Amino acid sequence: MSGYMCNSCSYVYDSELGDLDNGIEPGTSWEDISDDWTCPSCGVGKEDFENLY
Repeated sequence: MSGYMCNSCSYVYDSELGDLDNGIEPGTSWEDISDDWTCPSCGVGKEDFENLY
């Protein structure tokens, strides 16, 4: 399991859940998400997320 939190709005991407609304299947690791993916809550890029665990 891995999780990354948006530094702008505190949205958490959990690899076990994915981001189905944006085509990211459950089980998709952070590294496998496209670099142009943006936070589904506030729209910032992956560079504005920090690793939680």
